[in-house]
Amino acid sequence: MTTTIAESLFDTMQSTRRHLHRHPELSFQEFETSTFIQQRLTSLGIPFRVVATTGVVAHIGHGERCVALRADIDALPITEETGLPYASEHPGVMHACGHDTHTTMLLAAAEILKAQEDSLGGVVKLLFQPGEEKTPGGASLMIAEGALTDPVPEMIFGQHINPDATAGEVSFVSGPMMAAADELYWTIKGYGAHAAQPHLGKDPILAAAGLIQHLQTLITKQRNPLHAGVLTVTSIHGGHATNVIPEVVEMKGTLRAFDQAWREQAWTYLEEQTAAYCALYGCEGRLEISKGYPPLVNHPEATVFARSIAEQLLGSGSVSEFEPKMWAEDFAYYSQQMPACFWMLGGRPSSQTTMPGLHHPRFAPEERAMISGAALLAEVAIRALQR
Repeated sequence: MTTTIAESLFDTMQSTRRHLHRHPELSFQEFETSTFIQQRLTSLGIPFRVVATTGVVAHIGHGERCVALRADIDALPITEETGLPYASEHPGVMHACGHDTHTTMLLAAAEILKAQEDSLGGVVKLLFQPGEEKTPGGASLMIAEGALTDPVPEMIFGQHINPDATAGEVSFVSGPMMAAADELYWTIKGYGAHAAQPHLGKDPILAAAGLIQHLQTLITKQRNPLHAGVLTVTSIHGGHATNVIPEVVEMKGTLRAFDQAWREQAWTYLEEQTAAYCALYGCEGRLEISKGYPPLVNHPEATVFARSIAEQLLGSGSVSEFEPKMWAEDFAYYSQQMPACFWMLGGRPSSQTTMPGLHHPRFAPEERAMISGAALLAEVAIRALQR
């Protein structure tokens, strides 16, 4: 049983995870992390190649059939506040999204699979992927550089630690799971003037204030209410004095959607309405859209399959339904290429009713959750090749 083997590997997993946690690296800068992964794979006798500069693709097994497992390896620009003895040694950088656990679990699954290599009946492809936290996303670069070729996987599986669920619990959802995410950057140019003579200027602050409210009509009037969508303005900057109307206001925000067609319509609406609304105030409004990851959509068959394995391996009481979130995850690129299933692995200590969430400076998941995660990755790959 893979759970028993994973249990025996816990001390190694804990040591690995703590090493990675001490040495986090930002997106596309994961050079030490990549080297560590390569050294571990070499010690296990697992062949690999480097793609997308810091990504690693490894193969276990032989034959024409192939399934893939993926883990992300990058950290976030966050100053850690956990106080743990193995806290980040890199100032301002932290594994606050659990990618250190993801990498650790895939390395452990690799060890489990390597021991059964001759009986796999195919190839398990391991993807250690950089840059999940930063567009254009390491997944897109891995795919562009042939990570999914030679051989081509039939299915791909991945997981993410979940602070909202008890350690070891796994949750699944078929269909849309996470949203497409775009970054929005507005520039509103007016005409500066003395604050006591507003009639001599064109006030970009006034235009920005109205624009923020006006653009919410995208959600209230331009979207089918049965379809999920979010538009949030998260930053606004303009001016520097109490008696000066500034020349420029800059804003930032995000657009989230499950439906690709509505997402594309929203791009046009936001651009057109930004220009038209600001013009009412005599200002020039421009929107730059940094188009992010597509929606992550789990394949129904792959999800039913992975969930059934989880129930057999961990017990039905440890398996639940996941409520889709408007988060973003570049595993979505893989789900566009082949049947895919991405599940959530509970990381909250059983002694706690709540814990700091993803991207929080005090994020600290229960390490023993990695036993369930590593076992499930390995078991899904084994059983997929037996199908």
